[in-house]
Amino acid sequence: MQINIREDAVEIEGYVNAVERNSKPLLSRMGKFVERIKKGAFTRALKRNDDVHVLLDHDWKRDLGSTKKGNLELTEDNIGLRARCTISDKDVMEMAKRGDLVGWSFGFYDRDVKNGVENGMLTREVNDLDLEEVSILDRSKVPAYEGTLIMARSEDSDKRLFVSDSFDADGEAPDEHPETREEQTEAKSRTKQETKNEIDYSKYKAIIAEMKEG
Repeated sequence: MQINIREDAVEIEGYVNAVERNSKPLLSRMGKFVERIKKGAFTRALKRNDDVHVLLDHDWKRDLGSTKKGNLELTEDNIGLRARCTISDKDVMEMAKRGDLVGWSFGFYDRDVKNGVENGMLTREVNDLDLEEVSILDRSKVPAYEGTLIMARSEDSDKRLFVSDSFDADGEAPDEHPETREEQTEAKSRTKQETKNEIDYSKYKAIIAEMKEG
């Protein structure tokens, strides 16, 4: 993340996600899994949605702008999803001056996912997705992976919103998750990790089936 502090705004630029790169093992109600975003997924997502928002810490109440408003630019190149935004929010400017902005993150709905197992670990390859928002993270969130692939799930929707790097500073997944774009006026999604046990890999076929049905 590169930050340029001006008198009336702060310019922030960097990679939100590196495609074709494995996440660290992630926790879900089914156990641990590894996820990666495939090349081209962001390009297709950006063609479908010309109004991707930029938030602070995945909080829709801290909406800082969007691609449609013109202060956020998003492109996918050979490395991954690159973002550039200009933010005039005073709190964000102060965080930038203090060095309290630590990374990027993103929230999306998946469209095409291939589930499998590699080296005894469940995997999810995201071939296509609907990108809802990218987030600037302060020190209350810790980017757990330089490719920004750590995900937290919203369990109370038929569609699941995935939020990368949405981990609290102590390394635990948060209890609260951002709302969907259709319900921006009130955060409604809450979930807790139901298990931190290792996956019983002898049962991975049943687990994958559950992931597909979910």
